Amino acid sequence: MMTRNWKELAVAAALLLMVAAGCTDPTVAPKSTVTQANIFTDPGAYQQFLAKIYAGLIVTGQQGPAGNADIAGIDEGFGEYLRLYWYLQEMPTDEAVIGWNDPGLPDLNTGLWGADNSMINAMYYRVFFQVMLVNEFLRQSVDDSLIARGQEDLLDEVHQYRAEARFMRALSYWHGLDLFADIPLVTEVDELGATPPMQASRDSIFNYVVSELNAIRDELPAAGAANYGRASPEAADMLLAELYLNAEVYTGTAMYNEARQAAEDVIGSTAFSLDPNYRRMFGADNNTSPELIFVAPQDGGHTQTWGGMTFLVHAGCGGSMASADYGIDYCWGGYRLKQQAYRQFAAGDGRAAYFWTDGQTDSVEAIGDFKYGVAAPKFTNLVSTGGPGSQLTMVDTDFPVFRLGEAYLIYAEAVLRGGGGSRATALGYVNDIRERAYGDASGDITDAELTLDFILAERGRELLYETRRRADLVRYGLFTGATYLWAWKGGTAGGTALDACKSIYPLPANELIANPNLGDNGGC
Repeated sequence: MMTRNWKELAVAAALLLMVAAGCTDPTVAPKSTVTQANIFTDPGAYQQFLAKIYAGLIVTGQQGPAGNADIAGIDEGFGEYLRLYWYLQEMPTDEAVIGWNDPGLPDLNTGLWGADNSMINAMYYRVFFQVMLVNEFLRQSVDDSLIARGQEDLLDEVHQYRAEARFMRALSYWHGLDLFADIPLVTEVDELGATPPMQASRDSIFNYVVSELNAIRDELPAAGAANYGRASPEAADMLLAELYLNAEVYTGTAMYNEARQAAEDVIGSTAFSLDPNYRRMFGADNNTSPELIFVAPQDGGHTQTWGGMTFLVHAGCGGSMASADYGIDYCWGGYRLKQQAYRQFAAGDGRAAYFWTDGQTDSVEAIGDFKYGVAAPKFTNLVSTGGPGSQLTMVDTDFPVFRLGEAYLIYAEAVLRGGGGSRATALGYVNDIRERAYGDASGDITDAELTLDFILAERGRELLYETRRRADLVRYGLFTGATYLWAWKGGTAGGTALDACKSIYPLPANELIANPNLGDNGGC
């Protein structure tokens, strides 16, 4: 959860009408309602606007949890950023299946979506809603504008806010290029409402995001409790590590040396350390964890939504499970583990200790019945001492966007892929993670066992449900085709091949009609 100060700012910012129909209806050219006269004459507006940008990963509109949505065309709870991103990164993989029949979900379970899929389309619009918020903030916060408003004393403070806003734009552009490949590249220098944006290539967006992160890294606020929930230099390093790790997918050119170096920068920071309590990172007081580098903060009293962690906590509970055991008032009976992921966990691995098998089969023989598939409520609304969060419906748990454990795994994979570094160090990092999981050295592996296949499996165990699986399978060349099959891949219970074009999501059909500058992005 965020510090109270920034939570309250996010609520205040949500009351500011900062964008009009262009962001809620993407077929209309965006037009801004922000002017010097109606917002930025208040010195506190810069901080409030930035809080709104941060909160965009969790909140869904101008009030919470529903009633005045940021984007149109989808139920507001389903249209929340984190929930959509989780759906697109987890459901088509070997990890998650969800039994609901809401429009767009069944096809994500199987990989049989099309360009009219409402969840895919909403994610595209969420990415660009965030981008447009940042662009408008940057337009309104240049030095000349502050000086003209008589706000010279705010220059240094707003410079840092601008760096944070640019980080958030880089984060959304990473999501956009990973999911959709060739998308528009729109920045603060592009005139609003002029002409429909041009489509950019995936590699050009990649290069832009990398250059942005390198430019702002040292301007970001230092990591620490006072800045919890804000982007730090280490958060920029983690985002760079993610980009470099997948660079061959995004650009055709491998950058594993750069991935290893970025991971080293994170690991070398004294601001973070592995949390000895793995479960604490996914509960209501995970703001106390020393491992979380960047989070999407949620608070039951101040950032209320039917998406985000409210969804992840409630929907992971069902069947014979007792809602009170997870700090909530009732279970939604939503997602479960597919058997391929469940069977990757060995006896003694504490990361599987929370799996619920009572009344559950380990195989997903039917998608619509919660009893098929082991329940894996990784996220709870419980504090580490056992009690519930501040409320039982809206949760206090923050989503871990980046954490140190993944930096260890990125380092190890980069080394194995020829990115330099030390194989012995990589082995040590992997065993550090496994010793936390097993409680001792019984789960340690040997040098001979340290392979790329092992790293893929270990990422599945360590980062289960943390929105990495689809990108991992794409990077390993396993998401499409028939080399690796899992339950309901391609629409059959035993799994069947997916076309190569499914490694990229299609651009929304309506967007292609509305914007003549957009063409085929390679997805289907």
